[in-house]
Amino acid sequence: MSSYTSISSEKLFRLVGTAKAPALIDVRPDEDLAADPRLIPGASRQSHRHVGEWSASFAGQPVIVICRNGGALAEGTAARLRHDGIAAETLEGGHAAWRKAGLPTVAADKLPKRDAQGRTVWVTRSRPKIDRIACPWLIRRFVDPRAVFLFVAPAEVDGVAARFEAVPFDVEHVFWSHRGELCTFDVMVQEFGLSMPPLERLAAMVRAADTARLDLSPEAPGLLAASLGLSRMYDDDLEQLDAGMLLYDAFYRWCRDAAKETHNWPTNKAKP
Repeated sequence: MSSYTSISSEKLFRLVGTAKAPALIDVRPDEDLAADPRLIPGASRQSHRHVGEWSASFAGQPVIVICRNGGALAEGTAARLRHDGIAAETLEGGHAAWRKAGLPTVAADKLPKRDAQGRTVWVTRSRPKIDRIACPWLIRRFVDPRAVFLFVAPAEVDGVAARFEAVPFDVEHVFWSHRGELCTFDVMVQEFGLSMPPLERLAAMVRAADTARLDLSPEAPGLLAASLGLSRMYDDDLEQLDAGMLLYDAFYRWCRDAAKETHNWPTNKAKP
C-alpha cells in the first residue's frame, strides 16, 4: 500500500502523459538497466551518487524516484531530494512492479543522445501544422519532458542536425519519418513502444488529418481545423508548439477518458 512518500504504479500511470505528470527519475545502476533495458515513459536516468549535483534542476516540480524494486536507492535519493526542498516520492515496488503490472515502457536504446543538460534535441522543418506539433507533444509527454525542438528552414534540417547533434524528424529519408501509409506520429508511437488504445486512437486522428484522409477518423476534421487555425495565429513556431501542447493534451484526455461521453442540449429540461 502506498505511503505518503510513495506512489503505486496504477496511480502513476494515470499521471503519465498528462501536463501534471511528475518528473520521473530512474536511478537504477547500469547493471540493472542492462538486465531490463527499458524505461517508464518520460523517465530520465540519474546517478544516486550525484544527487546533490542534479537535484536543483528539478526544483519546483514533484518528483518520483524509481529503482529496481523501490528499495534503498530510491528511498535514499528521494530523502535527499526532500532535504533539498523538492517534493519527492518513490515508485512503490520500483521498476519491477511497473513491469509486473504490464504497463508500457520505452526501449532505452531508442532514445537519442542527450545534451550536456540531459535533454534530447530534435530538428524539423519550420512552420509546423500537424505531425510536427503532434510528435513534439508525444516526446515531451511520454519520452523526454525537457526535449528541445529546433524549427528551421527545410533546406537546413540536415545541416542543423549534423552541426547541433539534433535528431531530424518528419523530413524525408530519416528514421523518424513517414513510412508507407503511416505518419511520423504513428512511427514514434510504435518505435517507442507506446502502442496503447488512447495513443492509437490519437494516432489515427493525426494520420487522417496529416495525410488528407479525413475518412479514417471522425475527429480528424476538427483536429485539422484547430491545427491550421493555430498555424495562422502564431508566427513563432515555439509559441505555436506551446499552444499545440494544450490542444493535444485535450485530444489525448478525450481519447483516454471521454470518447464514449456524449453531450446534448438542454441537459436538465423538465419533462412535461
